[in-house]
Amino acid sequence: MKVNHVNAVCRAAKGILSSHFGLDVEYKTPVAGANAIPSNDVSVVLGVNGEVNGQIVCAINEQTAKNIVGMMMGGMTIEKLDDMYWSAIQEFGNWVAGSTATELSKENCLIDVTPPMVNDGQSNYRSSEQFITVPLASSLGLIDIHISLYQKAS
Repeated sequence: MKVNHVNAVCRAAKGILSSHFGLDVEYKTPVAGANAIPSNDVSVVLGVNGEVNGQIVCAINEQTAKNIVGMMMGGMTIEKLDDMYWSAIQEFGNWVAGSTATELSKENCLIDVTPPMVNDGQSNYRSSEQFITVPLASSLGLIDIHISLYQKAS
């Protein structure tokens, strides 16, 4: 995994939180992990294909999900996540995906991102590839960005 690819994903996620929500975002200490990563209560899974392949998983707790959806809905207080709100979380994943593609293109790396898939409930994702987890802290809560991107074999 290349540092510039990981940094591009981090810039993308931080940029969404800053530009769309006007938040100050702080990077917490990254952690390298292998084989299993936690989904937290809610996660958005994005597949990456192109000059690099892999996955990006945005994992959050339920309150952070409600906070994100509330901001997307103009500052509403969200009591329960229903179908409309799950759609909003999926759209948040689309924002991260689009921004990631833009940031990677600045690194001369062209990719396509699969439509986001939302996971409801705690579980572990398992992979044979290593993940780097970069936690992002903001007033909405903590977002764990799990990144596993590998250069396509030539």
